[in-house]
Amino acid sequence: MRTTELVDSFRHSAPYVNAHRGKTFVIMLGGEAIAQRAFRSIINDIALLHSLGIRIVLVYGARPQIDEALVAQGLETSYYNNVRISDEPALKVIKQVAGALQFDITARLSMSLGNTPMQGAQINVVSGNFVIAQPLGVEDGIDFLHTGKVRRIDVDGINHQLNTNDIVLMGPIAASVTGESFNLTAEEVATQVAIKLKADKIIGFNADKGILDSNGEVIAELMPNEAHHHLKRLTDDPNSCVGTTAFLKASIDACRKGVARCHLVSHMDDGALLQELFSREGIGTQIVTQSAEKLRRATIADIGGVLDLIRPLEDKGILVRRSREQLEMEIEQFMLIERDSLVIGCAALYPFEQDNAGEFACLVVHPDYRDADRGSLLLANIINQARVRGYQRLFALTTRSIHWFLEHGFEIVDVDQLPQMKQQLYNYQRKSKVLALDL
Repeated sequence: MRTTELVDSFRHSAPYVNAHRGKTFVIMLGGEAIAQRAFRSIINDIALLHSLGIRIVLVYGARPQIDEALVAQGLETSYYNNVRISDEPALKVIKQVAGALQFDITARLSMSLGNTPMQGAQINVVSGNFVIAQPLGVEDGIDFLHTGKVRRIDVDGINHQLNTNDIVLMGPIAASVTGESFNLTAEEVATQVAIKLKADKIIGFNADKGILDSNGEVIAELMPNEAHHHLKRLTDDPNSCVGTTAFLKASIDACRKGVARCHLVSHMDDGALLQELFSREGIGTQIVTQSAEKLRRATIADIGGVLDLIRPLEDKGILVRRSREQLEMEIEQFMLIERDSLVIGCAALYPFEQDNAGEFACLVVHPDYRDADRGSLLLANIINQARVRGYQRLFALTTRSIHWFLEHGFEIVDVDQLPQMKQQLYNYQRKSKVLALDL
């Protein structure tokens, strides 16, 4: 990486370092992720998050490890609704596997950070009876035996450990108030812990880069209702990963009960966790209660962001230069697209009330965000505003984006078609094309 790339990356990640500090993340490590060679790197990245002041609850699963151990013991377990039915012999094996993984993860976090970026870091990992279980019981005539569900979370106990800068580690085995042990799904433990702690995020891993659409492309963001549609699609697909389906189901439940964002990233890609959390684009799928992008009217506080966005185009002569003072007077005419506190798009509607018309002006989208047709979104909003105001025509002046306007229904017209006041301001040296859209 060149020095300038390193500096840019560090600067762009800084707002996220500040935003995440002091927040509570529940990280769910499925057994599939633990089995990967990249697991050591994931552990190192989790340690890095901890060093940045993030409060971490780490919940691990063991589905493939349990399957392997059961086969080695000559035991079989059946499933109902993708949940394992745990009898007495199976539970004994499950407890052994879960206990071994708990010690392995603790050791890696506590002792295995030499020759890594986190060498010398002191990390305390705490496990305990933070989860009280109860039997899942009988469903549709099927007795789940020693498979259980969460009954209660010791929120105060977990917060006490997090407040003393410990990482809290939880597995899929929990005891009941009667002293029995039950096998729980890691997804349910992570979800219930996140809900009760009012965590800021749940983070999970899968073999893909997140949730994929029908074309195999990563879906960057889903609202809970959209995620539910994909959950049904994955549930009906016999080739879909059980862990992915379980995490998606858990994320929908968590979002609907107050967890703002759930992230799913690849355990195959080195550094995927860090890229997802410390870059605006991310690398996986977010299930969110509110979109990371907002379309809103600009305020005086947005002057700096708008100037940063439009200055490069002004310097190239593509936009007419606006002074800060001029922008301060006109800022209420602007609509913005904001992503994680960064202005990534803007456009203005200037009124010409006497001519019953408006000017669509200063359309700019950040170079890194021009692949999702955000310009069309801004135009649609401005057209709607113009219609609400009763304007009969919307016009625009451009030197570079003629075809874009034509594709959106505008027609090239003569300068004398402009409102009289705008004609007087027309710069014949720039020779901007005049385009108009009848409303």
